Amino acid sequence: MSRKMRAFKKWMKWQGVECSDALEVVAKTNSFWVRALCDLDDGDVVASIPKKSCLTVKTSGAQKMIEEAELEGILGLAVAVMYERSLGPLSPWFGYLQLLPSSEPIPLVWSLSEIDSLLAGTELHKIVKDDKALIYEDWRECIEPLLTSVSLQLKAEHFGVKEYLAAKSLIASRSFEVDDYYGCGMVPLADLFNHKTGAEDVHFTSSYSELNNDADNEKHGNINIQDDDNPPTKRSSHSGGECFSASDLESSHSELDDDAHNDEHENDNNEPRGDSISGSDSEFSSVSGDDLTVLEMIMVKKVKAGDEVFNTYGSLGNAALLHRYGFAEPDNQYDIVNLDLELVVQWSSSRFSHRYSRRRLSLWRKLDYSGCVSQNSEYFEISFDGEPQVELLVLLYIILLPEEVYAELDLVVSITSGFEKSKGFKLSNKDVILFEKGFESSNSVLLTDGVCAALLALADIRESLYGSSRLEDDIKTLNCCCPVTEPKTYYSLVLRISERRILEKLRCYASGSATMQTKEGGKTRKRAKIE
Repeated sequence: MSRKMRAFKKWMKWQGVECSDALEVVAKTNSFWVRALCDLDDGDVVASIPKKSCLTVKTSGAQKMIEEAELEGILGLAVAVMYERSLGPLSPWFGYLQLLPSSEPIPLVWSLSEIDSLLAGTELHKIVKDDKALIYEDWRECIEPLLTSVSLQLKAEHFGVKEYLAAKSLIASRSFEVDDYYGCGMVPLADLFNHKTGAEDVHFTSSYSELNNDADNEKHGNINIQDDDNPPTKRSSHSGGECFSASDLESSHSELDDDAHNDEHENDNNEPRGDSISGSDSEFSSVSGDDLTVLEMIMVKKVKAGDEVFNTYGSLGNAALLHRYGFAEPDNQYDIVNLDLELVVQWSSSRFSHRYSRRRLSLWRKLDYSGCVSQNSEYFEISFDGEPQVELLVLLYIILLPEEVYAELDLVVSITSGFEKSKGFKLSNKDVILFEKGFESSNSVLLTDGVCAALLALADIRESLYGSSRLEDDIKTLNCCCPVTEPKTYYSLVLRISERRILEKLRCYASGSATMQTKEGGKTRKRAKIE
């Protein structure tokens, strides 16, 4: 057992954190994982974690400073983490913090050159660059003023931009929503369980009746990093990690570096020194009586002795996993690729004209269609199986309508007061357009030869964003790459390969649909009519 792990276990005992003897935390190659020492059954409680042992704004010695500066949410927690780290062995959380790496290897802490070279073309490229800009803005507006305060006497080396990014990376990958009182926090022990998609063994939970179970806004890989849950009257972080509800079981993939803190001195007793660094007892007594004081980790299925015990972060695609946690999974069934609306307009404008494309886009919007929207970007999802979002198919269909059909439809939509998408419109493979209440158009009806050709062209345009390398080149490079020694390169390749394979499936989808249309093509096409 390593010195740091021994210190952590002593710290847990002092804090009242209980871990079942049926579990063993295993340290291997700068990472940790949890395995079962005996057979575990559904319903077994394997860990108990007092809420006051969690590092939150409410429990940190920096609480007064954070609240007076009106910092909330992720931003407030980041300041609390930096503050407790600055105390070293004097912090009540030193036994826990000394076990953590200096930062998690998420793209947020990569250099700009690494982001440009490793993430080019992927879903994360622009998002991560925007993240870094917003985080620098957060630091300048909210944290730098704290350094100029004579009364606080904070040391710049502990609260600089680098330290802020490091704290944000730990929060992004490890934090939980503890409850309504404590808010978001770092939960020791819970963050040592690794993730496996669709394979939840243990559930981290609080029985607090008013706990919000909808903290995770990412679905099927969509990335939404805005922290919009804080009141606008107080300053909160623009971007970075989200806290997860305890009952959502969203803990971290551990990539801990034992060498990161070798220069730190271990406090064998792991007890706080001094009276000004920890939250007062009165703070804890103000918690509602209905708020349970302990979090529990409960088995949700049987696990055999010797097997690793996994939690799960939910149904997240590789872009979301890499963005939050610094890793990605091959053959992740929740992966998607996004096609920006801007790319569709560019394709249309290159074939027709910019004015033509905007008019067709306007009609699409009049029909109450839109793509997905995140961080001021509108896009269409391509599923893991290569199937495009129906809204994209409708847009392409409208772009390719004959001019007389477009004009007639645009006129009807313009003069029909109160037209809503819910009333629907039917697009037949004979180019007959009918408004019918309650009708839902079928993808197969939309997949004309022209639409299929457009999908193939868009797949090529999207593919070109990855640069000159081919998919085969990426696969060859990945096979020669080590996830332990080259995690940035390895996981960025996993993401890129997964996305490019989805684009291959999109091509197959379009080609197969075009073939079906050809086989059925003996039918006479009619001029569109509108009813």
